[in-house]
Amino acid sequence: MDSRILSPTTGVIVTGGASGIGAACARALAAAGRPVALWDVADATGPAEEIAATGVPALAVRIDVTDSAAFPAAIERSRTALGSLGGLVHAAGVAGPAAVGDLDEATWDAVQHVNLRAQALLVQALLADLRGLPGSAVVGVSSIEAFLGQMFIPAYCASKAGLLGLTRSLAHLLAADGVRVNAVCPGYVDTPMLRGLAPAEMFGEFAAKAPVGRLGLPEEVAGAVRFLLSDEASFVTGTHLTIDGGASAVDR
Repeated sequence: MDSRILSPTTGVIVTGGASGIGAACARALAAAGRPVALWDVADATGPAEEIAATGVPALAVRIDVTDSAAFPAAIERSRTALGSLGGLVHAAGVAGPAAVGDLDEATWDAVQHVNLRAQALLVQALLADLRGLPGSAVVGVSSIEAFLGQMFIPAYCASKAGLLGLTRSLAHLLAADGVRVNAVCPGYVDTPMLRGLAPAEMFGEFAAKAPVGRLGLPEEVAGAVRFLLSDEASFVTGTHLTIDGGASAVDR
């Protein structure tokens, strides 16, 4: 590695940190010495305490990311606990399973607000922190459904495609400030969200969609997120990394 490249040790806010990909990201970042604030509408105390026991500062913040009015206080709590804020991982997400024909406005709006709008408003709220620290970076968790599409979750597909557009826009805006913005696009990953969407007997079908023949693990997505937040990715911005076991490479 180039001796000039040093991984930042600033704090990272991880939304959706109570479970799944969010919790895995928090653990992976903490293992690299990054203090983490685990934001979630659910209680993230368990994983936060697990991380803190390793000696890395960690904080659980109970928050609904659709409530932007709550951001300033939550950011202040996170900044006080972690010392500085130089990273954001937006892993909070909802699926909203309802095909067009059954879809209602409330479901559509809820999915867009959690998956897409929250990241834009969070970055806006964190601008002063991110711009003030070398090596700051943002990673949004999109999905292969952003470019493949799935008929039963149109709101989800639209929100994840929108996240890729937001990623490019933010990268363009913030490059001059030294802030990088990227996304990851997981495929079929064994998470509480996937288990809540489909019965266990369908998991074999999901695994078969990937040439590697299995579901992904949250930790495999987290490793990519950790890389994108590190200075090893210092020339990477405005793009996405697909982590799907080859599923999107197959003619579906």
